[in-house]
Amino acid sequence: MEAGKEKLWTLPFVLDTVINLLVFLIYYLLIVIIAVVAKDSLHATSSQAGLAVGIYIIGTVVARIFAGRFVSTLGGRKVLYVGLGIYLISTILYFYIPNLVVLDTIRFINGFAYGITSTATSTIVASVIPKSRRGEGINYYGLSTSLAAAIGPFLGIFLLSITNFDMIIALCVCLVILCVIGAFLMKYEEPKLSEALIKEESGRRISDYLEPRVNSITLISILVGFAYSGILGFMASYTREINMVQAGTWFFVVYAVIITLTRPSLGLIFDRKGENYVLYPCFISLAIGILLLAFADASWMILLSALFVGLGYGTYMSNGQAVVVKMVPFHRIGIATSTYFIALDIGLGFGPYVLGGVKELIGFTNMFLLTAAIAIVAFICYHFLYGRLIGTPNDPALKAQKEEMEIRNEKGEFVPDHSVASAH
Repeated sequence: MEAGKEKLWTLPFVLDTVINLLVFLIYYLLIVIIAVVAKDSLHATSSQAGLAVGIYIIGTVVARIFAGRFVSTLGGRKVLYVGLGIYLISTILYFYIPNLVVLDTIRFINGFAYGITSTATSTIVASVIPKSRRGEGINYYGLSTSLAAAIGPFLGIFLLSITNFDMIIALCVCLVILCVIGAFLMKYEEPKLSEALIKEESGRRISDYLEPRVNSITLISILVGFAYSGILGFMASYTREINMVQAGTWFFVVYAVIITLTRPSLGLIFDRKGENYVLYPCFISLAIGILLLAFADASWMILLSALFVGLGYGTYMSNGQAVVVKMVPFHRIGIATSTYFIALDIGLGFGPYVLGGVKELIGFTNMFLLTAAIAIVAFICYHFLYGRLIGTPNDPALKAQKEEMEIRNEKGEFVPDHSVASAH
């Protein structure tokens, strides 16, 4: 470690990252098999099976709206305990799914718990990472998500082929219990808000649940999520139509590997050069990746597409979070993080519904061309709404730093000293 360099790999950072990995692993493991279970065990139609998959994200969005506020007022650790408690109970409930109504209800509650838990872990990680290494730390933390995205679907499909659903749920319950143990072992210093500041977060205003300071990144995140949703929602059917199913299967593996290999270095670039050096290329990479997919006539084009999409959406997902953390004072990090992920969820959740109708009218190729154009629109929006403001008096990050200092000086708020927190 360089002399004077603040410590990143603390016990709270490692535990929070592992908890996030396991929570996302359960999410990806179940999402790929739940439609099969609904059809085979409950005789669901395709649309009913799709609802069982999609209602999870509705629960997630609902949870994120409220979780961000309570993370700010109650603290990340308490909210994490609540989220994991509901996650454990709702996962156990999968053992009893006599009909589709019960399954959909459990899926909603499970998604709600996932939303609370993932908001808490994302906020905690911003609290335990030194500010000087925030981009690097969040990118390492983001690896937990990409690893879960690679391992989860394969693990789910593999386990379903060799065992039954109850055994898979038993494994998931064990993983949640490990998360609970990790949460209780995690100790770190949290910001302690004064009564005056807590009263300001009264819950009567929209801004108590959604962070207006990050509106620019919120819009961009919806566009990026929407562009990527065409890949997420239609890769299987598209590659089946063009007779490249095997390449489609390996797409997400290549995607995850690229993210895993590049995130640490991209985090260092974020910290040392600034977010524009990372985010401007990511929008272009996403557009190139989608264009390659649109015109794919060979397997190598699909795999090359995965590389560019990984550098695009995969890069944005973690570095976008690092940006919103910079844009707000310390007591609003939870709400800002929640708002950011709500925006991504909206793009990812509603995109397939809209693009499904578009595909029926204009076909897969033109649908992908449309989403590539949306990635370029995201590039333009980023430049005018955020990128060109960096270093100017209107720089959102500089405004947040000024506001944080005013709160520290005028209201005597506690802001954790990361060099002290790292001792835990």
